[in-house]
Amino acid sequence: MFTGIITDVGTVLELEQRGDLRARIGCRYDVDGIEIGASIACDGVCLTVVALGVSPQNWFDVQISAESVSKTNIGAWAVGKPVNLERALKLGDELGGHIVSGHVDGVAVITAMVDEGESTRISFEAPEALAKFIAPKGSVALNGTSLTVNEVAGCSFGINVIPHTQEVTTWGAAKVGDRVNLEIDTLARYVARLQEWQA
Repeated sequence: MFTGIITDVGTVLELEQRGDLRARIGCRYDVDGIEIGASIACDGVCLTVVALGVSPQNWFDVQISAESVSKTNIGAWAVGKPVNLERALKLGDELGGHIVSGHVDGVAVITAMVDEGESTRISFEAPEALAKFIAPKGSVALNGTSLTVNEVAGCSFGINVIPHTQEVTTWGAAKVGDRVNLEIDTLARYVARLQEWQA
């Protein structure tokens, strides 16, 4: 379980196809405090740590199934790509964003970016099957970042990214056309399922 509050920006150091995709991600985390088998959200995708090291910098390896690659933007990862990182919640941690599972629902595409004061308003096109779960003033996780929805029109929705978020995540380098991992709000998912069950 995560909060969508990014705690590091890592870098893809290696990619290797070994049946599943294996990725090595450089980070600033103290790897002595990470257990093999721990979960780390990488651009919003909950991945399991399978190896750790400290040379030439701190790093961890994850294995990524074909299912995860098909449902996310991981297929476009390349060596050198920066990725938003968040370690799993521990009992007593502050819940600063919203409840995020790290189970990405699909990929949204950035369709427009407009500066508003010091912030940037970013518009997205969501997959049609997911658009019904996105509501104004609701929460979404985009590349693992907890963000508040400003407006929704059909499959389009918008958010604002403040300067701090742009500085401490990969959002400062976002551009129109980028494919972004989208996780809808867990509460919206269960409300919709209950409505289907009662119908």
